[in-house]
Amino acid sequence: MRVTSEHSWFKQWGKQMYRFRYTVLIIWLVIFIGLAGFASQAQSVFKDNGFTPEGSDSDRGLVVITDKFNTENVYMQLVYQSDKLDLTLEENKKKIIDSLQPLLEKEVAGEPRWTEAKRITEDKSVTSLQVPLDLTTDESLDQYPKLRKLVEAPEEMKVYSTGGTAVLSDLSEASKRDALRAEIIGLPIALIVLIFVFGTLFASLLPLIVGLVSMTTTLGIFYFVAEAGVSLSTYLPNIVTMLGLAVGIDYALFLVSRFREELKIQATIEAAVAQTAHTAGKSIFFSGLAVLVGLFGMLFIPLNFFQSLCLGGALVVTLSVVVGNTLLLSLLGIFGHKINKFHLLPMRLRSENRQGGIWRKIAYTVMRRPFILSVLIVALLVTLLAPLFGVKFGVPGAEVLPPKYESRYGQDLLYKTFDQREIEPLLITVETKKGVTDPTSIQLIRDYVSELEDMSGVLRVRSYLDAVANVPDVKQASAVLSSEQVKSQLIQAGSAKDNLAVLEIVSQYKPKSDAVDQLVDKLRNKEHEGLTTHVTGSEPFRIDMISFIVNGIPWVLTFVLGVTFIILLFAFRSVVLPLKAVIMNVLSLGASLGVVVSVFQNGHFAELLNVTSSGYVNATTPVLIFCVVFGISMDYEVFLISRIIENYEQTGDNSLSTAEGLRHTGGLITSAAFILIVVVGTFMFTDIEIMKSLGMGLSLAVLLDATVIRIGLVPALMKLLGPANWWAPKWLGPIQPRFVKNED
Repeated sequence: MRVTSEHSWFKQWGKQMYRFRYTVLIIWLVIFIGLAGFASQAQSVFKDNGFTPEGSDSDRGLVVITDKFNTENVYMQLVYQSDKLDLTLEENKKKIIDSLQPLLEKEVAGEPRWTEAKRITEDKSVTSLQVPLDLTTDESLDQYPKLRKLVEAPEEMKVYSTGGTAVLSDLSEASKRDALRAEIIGLPIALIVLIFVFGTLFASLLPLIVGLVSMTTTLGIFYFVAEAGVSLSTYLPNIVTMLGLAVGIDYALFLVSRFREELKIQATIEAAVAQTAHTAGKSIFFSGLAVLVGLFGMLFIPLNFFQSLCLGGALVVTLSVVVGNTLLLSLLGIFGHKINKFHLLPMRLRSENRQGGIWRKIAYTVMRRPFILSVLIVALLVTLLAPLFGVKFGVPGAEVLPPKYESRYGQDLLYKTFDQREIEPLLITVETKKGVTDPTSIQLIRDYVSELEDMSGVLRVRSYLDAVANVPDVKQASAVLSSEQVKSQLIQAGSAKDNLAVLEIVSQYKPKSDAVDQLVDKLRNKEHEGLTTHVTGSEPFRIDMISFIVNGIPWVLTFVLGVTFIILLFAFRSVVLPLKAVIMNVLSLGASLGVVVSVFQNGHFAELLNVTSSGYVNATTPVLIFCVVFGISMDYEVFLISRIIENYEQTGDNSLSTAEGLRHTGGLITSAAFILIVVVGTFMFTDIEIMKSLGMGLSLAVLLDATVIRIGLVPALMKLLGPANWWAPKWLGPIQPRFVKNED
């Protein structure tokens, strides 16, 4: 029997889980059954895309418009297409308006507004209009399916709904399908891998149970959180499904494997459970902390998208650790030796019985040429990382969806027909001390508009003053604008009310270009005495969102790298081991991000991978991949180094400990990595581009970590550094092997 501390907290915890094993099982059954029904409804209560840069200049401008016009600017953008008709003719426009009567009798805030933007093609078979809705964003999402059914295209026409509400609705639907697809594809493959690892029925099923319980419980809890009024991103179920299955199954895999080892050498089942908690249970606890640190890094970027995903990821990872160290330990105590019954594979086919010696040979082979291998592996990782230095950030709209979704197809059709610069102009909110119809205010705004029109990059300025463009005298203009009829029209158009005017700036530059960014910056620096201005609209929103992310990245890196090092410092009781782990993780992660940039931005292999290459990377992608992947890929380092430390404490032999650590964990980590790659890799074949890139980045990072890093770089550096691996100051309580052996 192994000598371990009888006073270990984790060991005592394992004994309690064995003692109250049936009670713990019943408690978890009640929790699971109670929350399962709510988990299935959770997707319907997540309604925020999470990308609003709250507190930014663009957000303040939108708030001003919303408050003044008492509307959230919610609308349905309808795009009509015909193969036979000229849709610019008044008779066909009338047919469209007549067909919209069922919708116009519902929650509509005003008359439909035809898209008057300049056409970039002579094709007259497409037209578009906006139907403003007298609903909040949340209300419009709730009612959108019903409202959409009221829209039917006239004869010989087709109609597509796009715009913010339609895109959010399609994103919600896509998230449901993606999560379900991940479960349908990932779980059976994970089960097959588990069968090859363990070979018996109960041992193979237990990790799936942990993953499903963690995921379901998390979604059930968030159902009530959202119902309580907390705004959560529509992407939250995807991250919960991805991490819940991947991390939950991985953690359970290590616990079950260690328990089967302990059954062979411990005198009782209770002792086996206790020792499993003391070793694997403690490892997944520290591993969970490492994952949480990465996820908490997202909180340094003040966007609800990151905050929602942080909360979702943190809770599902925490529950994975808790379920593993409670429910799973109790189930292991209940099954005992029965976990090795009901064989599904012959003994010779199980990976645990075929690979131990191979991993030891690999470790010693690598350690014969440690310097050369280290240089080659680092060179490979740096080469893969290189495209990251040329990354360009962007913020896609409906482009996150494939064209098969109506909102994406409708937007593509709209942009192919009309000049996007006119459809989505830059907006400037102008607040005056007096009403905008006051002669003094009119003169101030006229001067301001004149200055804007003279700015390079400004093609056209549209404003409420267009109604009195031919009235040079400000007093006469004031009289015209002050009439109740004109006031009503201006309010209906959303261009002026009380002391607020909204100016539309049509840029000369292509949307999402550096030139537009510079123009927005110039507009924001353009001050006019007596006026308070904010620059808003889709382009300024994009700029502010990217600014939030870019400004937060240094804080994310500092927090994640620093806190991870500190946690591993105490876990490994060495200064060199955690530093090396962090550096290797950064290299593998940078390499995976480099590949994501190469595919999604530069278009390499994009068609093969069914990816839309847009010339930029979604600004959320690098942060999301870094925060999620950093902690998860650190898992395997924790499990491997923990086992190496365990052997080093017994032998004091650095090379032997490395080889034995790799022998004991090699097959297991490979299986765990393969399961994780399968689960998260399924998101590469989903519909949402953000989840595609996350699936690719996470899968590649884990693949690199489980192959070139763990098989090559870890043994090589362990050999090169020798005794330095184990150095630590005395206050840290450095590892003291029982038997010290000098290495050659």
